[in-house]
Amino acid sequence: MGYNRNDMGNNVILIGMPASGKSTAGILLAKKIGYGYIDTDLIIQNEENALLWEILSREGAEGFIRIEERVNAAVSAQRCVISTGGSAVYGERAMAHLKTLGRVVYLKIGLGELEKRLAGKDIFRRGVVMKERGETLSELLAERAPLYEKYADVVVDCDGKDLEDTVSAVIGKLGECR
Repeated sequence: MGYNRNDMGNNVILIGMPASGKSTAGILLAKKIGYGYIDTDLIIQNEENALLWEILSREGAEGFIRIEERVNAAVSAQRCVISTGGSAVYGERAMAHLKTLGRVVYLKIGLGELEKRLAGKDIFRRGVVMKERGETLSELLAERAPLYEKYADVVVDCDGKDLEDTVSAVIGKLGECR
């Protein structure tokens, strides 16, 4: 069954762990379904006039989460793919707002895939929000996965999928939800 953008309503909101493909798949998804594209991390950076990791250094995890919630709760869009930061699910008010804008799609990856995708990368420089100093990816995934599941209207398993496969799977899942 294919995706018919008229059946969707208005927006597609992507949530998931860092490196799950929210930004890269989001851009391609928007092109394939003829939607605009919004990356809330870029809005945060623009509003704060700083990179994510700089904001985290300046504000700490809790301060960053407050900024992220404020930005996400103010998003207004029509016919857009909206990519959120991995920590967006910590903001209940923001997630409730995003759910009113369209379907929330959880790009799910397991620990092995997460470790593979982030291998050799400085996750601090990526702006990954860790509430506890020294928190492991395993602990972060265990903490966030239930929140992603809670807010998701659609779950797409992205383990072992490349960009094209991920986008096709999202379109397929959205088409099933009509």
